[in-house]
Amino acid sequence: MDIATLQGQTRLYLRQKITMMVNRYVVHVAGPGGSEGELVGFAEQKRLALKEQVTLYTDESRETVLAGFKARKVLDIAGEYDVVDHTGASIGTFRKNFGQSLLRSTWHLQQPGLPTLTGHERNFVVALLRRFADSLEWLPYHFDFSIGASIAFSVDRRWGLRDRYAIEIHDPRLDRRLVIAMAVALDALQAR
Repeated sequence: MDIATLQGQTRLYLRQKITMMVNRYVVHVAGPGGSEGELVGFAEQKRLALKEQVTLYTDESRETVLAGFKARKVLDIAGEYDVVDHTGASIGTFRKNFGQSLLRSTWHLQQPGLPTLTGHERNFVVALLRRFADSLEWLPYHFDFSIGASIAFSVDRRWGLRDRYAIEIHDPRLDRRLVIAMAVALDALQAR
């Protein structure tokens, strides 16, 4: 799928494939009736990496890069990540707000030309439960990313044995590659 067609999508699905040494992620556009449509992204995250870096490809062949994100520092609890396109040009950044995330995970996402988006867990009670009861880590979490009072996009974790997410994009100005990178990061980096 070309970038212009991807940019027109308003609903995507992200699914994690669990393997021994890497986390794999596949991204599909929404198909009819809520099914998974065309594959638009594939990523792998090495576990226990000192400096986090994830490359997003257009498919599982890993021939064409869609985008990627990389930590600016090694093992930074409130790290900032640069998101780049296939040429290495910046398409945005995101960072975790460590202080606010002690009770409710909060992220800040920046795309050139737009105000900073703030994303946090939608349900404060679920956020608290997940922090204080390790056995409840299976609870689904949902993030809303807003510009002011307007929700720009949402990432909803769905119930199931594997991590699966529905991504709803409301703001047509958002670069879908940046949204996909943030959604992958929510799964890959959330527990850190």
